[in-house]
Amino acid sequence: MKRIAVIGGGITGITTAYTLARQGLDVTVYEKHRYAAMETSFANGGQLSASNAEVWNNWKTVMKGIKWMGRADAPLLVNPRPSWHKLSWFAEFMAAIPRYEQNTTETARMAIAARDYLFQWAQEENIDFDLKKQGILHIYRDKAGFDHAAHVSKLLAAGGLERRAVTPEEMRDIEPTLAGSYYGGFFTESDSTGDIHKFTSGLADAIRRLGVETRYEHAVTELSADQSHAWVTSFDGEQQTRDTFDGVVICAGVGSRDLAAKVGDRVNIYPVKGYSITVELDDEASRQAAPDVSLLDDDTKIVTSRLGDGRFRVAGTAEFNGYNRDIRDDRIRPLTRWVEECFPGVSTRRVVPWAGLRPMLPCMMPRVGPGRLPTVFYNTGHGHLGWTLSAITAEMLAESVTRASQ
Repeated sequence: MKRIAVIGGGITGITTAYTLARQGLDVTVYEKHRYAAMETSFANGGQLSASNAEVWNNWKTVMKGIKWMGRADAPLLVNPRPSWHKLSWFAEFMAAIPRYEQNTTETARMAIAARDYLFQWAQEENIDFDLKKQGILHIYRDKAGFDHAAHVSKLLAAGGLERRAVTPEEMRDIEPTLAGSYYGGFFTESDSTGDIHKFTSGLADAIRRLGVETRYEHAVTELSADQSHAWVTSFDGEQQTRDTFDGVVICAGVGSRDLAAKVGDRVNIYPVKGYSITVELDDEASRQAAPDVSLLDDDTKIVTSRLGDGRFRVAGTAEFNGYNRDIRDDRIRPLTRWVEECFPGVSTRRVVPWAGLRPMLPCMMPRVGPGRLPTVFYNTGHGHLGWTLSAITAEMLAESVTRASQ
């Protein structure tokens, strides 16, 4: 297997192309946008967070989702309009509840393994992506949330992650700018943050230096494969072309489900919309009042990261509403309000909203490896941990392709 097509130019597609090119393979990347990382990899929460490895498959999440169904500003919002895709996804989500502890521990293990690769690549390729290695602080307002986090900490520890409980006083020592009253928190010193778009763009430059052909503004319109080859048909806005490869890797985010069906595989990814705001810290008072340490508010499902001196990223919520990419004001307002409550000294006069569709599988674990045919591979379905897991799943995928070539 010498010539490989990678479909998708987000974080998983670009990291996949990078690892394959380093194996000496002839790689072509197809991306429908003009540049890499223009959809879900554009403006996420910025966390590289092994401490956020808990999968959602538990009864607590189910009950919260039911409770919040009538609230437009709920952290977890499900459009009640039924579809076969949504119903099948939730049925499989429920079926994965017995694997909650196992999958949480395994996700933590993968996230820890991903760190070394990602940091090494950034250093070797000289990628500046506003990296901050100052840890992540999980904050809790009540005992119930704190006690649940203590249980999760045991699952994370089984995967090799160290995080420690901290008192409200210790929380203020860790991040003095945080306002409000809290029951306690958990701090993971080994976690970090950065700008996913900068990282992916930098790695996209690196793959071109490695000889990867990047076909931007090429939408894949057809895909087929057999035991020995794969065929990719793409449209660049003017003409349609069909090329033959020895193998294809599907890294197309929420588009992976439809592409998988074309080659006889079922990959039940559902698009779960997340929102973010980037608060522009235009004045010195705001820069001083914004946190340096990354936060995760488990009650509101909001995460934060400081991107350089001048930007404060706040992201969160999960919306099950099909492939709708609209940026809803009633979903953005809670993020802005959270900033004003927790960091009252930060001006929210200039805020840039964004929304992206996370590709989630019902088990909350990514699909990495071969499909039904020996020429088809997958690296997709990472959900809310796409960046956190990307480096290790790219390495796993490259190993899978290499094995198939032997």
